[in-house]
Amino acid sequence: MAVVSLEGAVVTSGGYPLLAGVDLVVEAETLTVATGPNGAGKTSLLRLLGGLVGLSAGRASVCGIDLAGGDRRALRRRVGWLGHEGSFYDELSVRENLVFAARALGRPTSSIDAALERVGLVGRADTAARRLSAGQRRRLGLAWLLVRRAELWLLDEPYASLDDEGRDFLDALLADVVAAGATVLVSAHDPLRSARLAPRTLAMAGGRVVADRAGGSR
Repeated sequence: MAVVSLEGAVVTSGGYPLLAGVDLVVEAETLTVATGPNGAGKTSLLRLLGGLVGLSAGRASVCGIDLAGGDRRALRRRVGWLGHEGSFYDELSVRENLVFAARALGRPTSSIDAALERVGLVGRADTAARRLSAGQRRRLGLAWLLVRRAELWLLDEPYASLDDEGRDFLDALLADVVAAGATVLVSAHDPLRSARLAPRTLAMAGGRVVADRAGGSR
């Protein structure tokens, strides 16, 4: 079963179309990147799939849940959203944030140490989130997705401002996540350059998908 299925999906805000009729099917255990300039609809697409904005017209389902009238709480238990800042409690430590997230979703806290190790934050486990750099906060967000065992990862511009080491780290993590059974959608201004990843690439403009290149194409 497709993880994402959109038919003529429209999202509006103040009468302005953020998505202007998107048709899209995303199969499980795949990596898809939505590309395009600011205002193309990339973030709106991810926010729709995460249940953060409502569907104005068309049909849409994510993880088998109808976005027009389904249970958004159930959706958010299965989908992980990571924006630019991440939704953390700044006064809590890195570990405390992950414990809180795990308990809120009924996930085992025993997975926290492995997640911290995977994202390179073991040495910051007791650091308050407000003291983390932007790059470290992004890594905390990725650890949060690992701990909550999201079926669908929605990452908004995760490569922005990363150096080569950071890009290599994220490439490796996404490859591992997909291999472990998750589905990943990423927004980016440009197609991914990594030789390790060969994602399906959607070009967006004006709230529509204007080109769709299959994964593995060069």
